[in-house]
Amino acid sequence: MRATVMYAAGDVRIEDVPDARIVKPTDAVVRVTRACICGSDLWPYKSKPAAEQGQRMGHEFIGVVEETGSEVSTVKKGDVVVAPFAFSDGSCEFCAEGLQTSCVNGGFWGTGDVDGGQGEAVRVPHADGTLFVLPVGEDDALMPSLLTLSDVYGTGHHAALGARVAPGRIVAVVGDGAVGLCGVLAAKRLGAEQIIILGRHQDRTDIAREFGATDVVAERGDEAADRVRELTGGHGAHSVLECVGLEESFLTAMRIARPGGAVGRVGVPQTPAIPGNRPAFSHNITIGGGVAPARAYIEELLPDILEGRVNPGRVFDSTVDLDGVPAGYRAMDDREAIKVLVRP
Repeated sequence: MRATVMYAAGDVRIEDVPDARIVKPTDAVVRVTRACICGSDLWPYKSKPAAEQGQRMGHEFIGVVEETGSEVSTVKKGDVVVAPFAFSDGSCEFCAEGLQTSCVNGGFWGTGDVDGGQGEAVRVPHADGTLFVLPVGEDDALMPSLLTLSDVYGTGHHAALGARVAPGRIVAVVGDGAVGLCGVLAAKRLGAEQIIILGRHQDRTDIAREFGATDVVAERGDEAADRVRELTGGHGAHSVLECVGLEESFLTAMRIARPGGAVGRVGVPQTPAIPGNRPAFSHNITIGGGVAPARAYIEELLPDILEGRVNPGRVFDSTVDLDGVPAGYRAMDDREAIKVLVRP
């Protein structure tokens, strides 16, 4: 089968790899019908050292079950399924607590001998705990929105929960990528009264407004903080969603959170320490978030998509086939695309 392999920064190839197959009785093989490129894929795309053995890529996919191991009981051949960005057994104590990303038997796609999602098929470990059966056909018009349940919509929701978004709250979202946009959608769904998106790309902030943003702040740094305070009566936001992961973005989140507020951080950290510890301490700011347990949120978020109340699939503004994946990485890295959908 064919799949995406990254060998170095900027070096993404489509290559023949071993076919996905059942290895353990708890496995399933899924034929991928939709996948995508994530903003977090751009970090290795910018910085990965060259290596003789490439890294399999992709952690968001929907597909059709082709085969199941002898111990799989909750999915069957022909089921249309969505896979969260981490696999999990569904039975350990952390899974029971809704923290599948800390599953004692879990892991992440494209690591070790596990297939990546940007390919023709995937061996899914712990299929019963990982896969969620979708009540639609494989070519349903809702596929782009359903695909966001594998990561970005669940991650935006996790940021909103970490930031303690609630009805009547003032929310600020740092970052206008797909996760930030889904964070706006999640904040609106949770009842936020005012939602400020910090972003400077109009095509993205236009979508943010569609999703529920009431204000756009294009400034950065101290100017951004000043503008947010102007929009919030001088105090800042009750809830801040940090959806980038850079030092500057986290410092901005600290500056715009009101005393007693909360920051939900879901941007993959690119610095070893959390910036802004002093203001967080001085102003009693709660810092929450982390790696989103997307599997825990699918059942809650799915009905709004199926019933047409939300359309997170708007974050996809480009579609490629498998051969077009390298160009898709370039387009996202050059900010010519927000998020690229892949149809193998």
